[in-house]
Amino acid sequence: MQADLDRTDLQLLRALQDNARLTSGELAQMAHLSQSPCWRRVKKLEDDGVIGGYHAGLNRRALGFGVMAFVMVGIDHQTEISSRAFEDAVCAIPEVVMFHGISGPEDFILVVVAKDLDAYSELLQRKLHRLPGVRHVQTYFSLQEFKGRVGGLPVPAT
Repeated sequence: MQADLDRTDLQLLRALQDNARLTSGELAQMAHLSQSPCWRRVKKLEDDGVIGGYHAGLNRRALGFGVMAFVMVGIDHQTEISSRAFEDAVCAIPEVVMFHGISGPEDFILVVVAKDLDAYSELLQRKLHRLPGVRHVQTYFSLQEFKGRVGGLPVPAT
């Protein structure tokens, strides 16, 4: 069910989406509210599931992930058991930062990051092609980013 949001709620959401580190005082000032009503509104947005969390936007290139690929995957058949095995296996791959079931000729789209083309090739051969029930894999490489944020980047171990 869609939340019933007013102008102030939308203003708070835009501000938090741009900078989730705003203090409650800064947020209240931006929304022309006192601090307590502002905090209550934000808390309600959290409780209602409109705000699902607060995250740091990491730069994939600064973490050494120079390649981003959109991987279309078709699977052989979709029974509950085979679909669950495929979904669990994909979710266990840290380089897969987004994963959606889609309509169209393929069944899933994965957004994958890799250090370079050699690392992507290794990932493709050793993991993606070996996922349960995979029939077809087609890769499209991102050449230029214009809009959008990819979350859940694997942070390299120390």
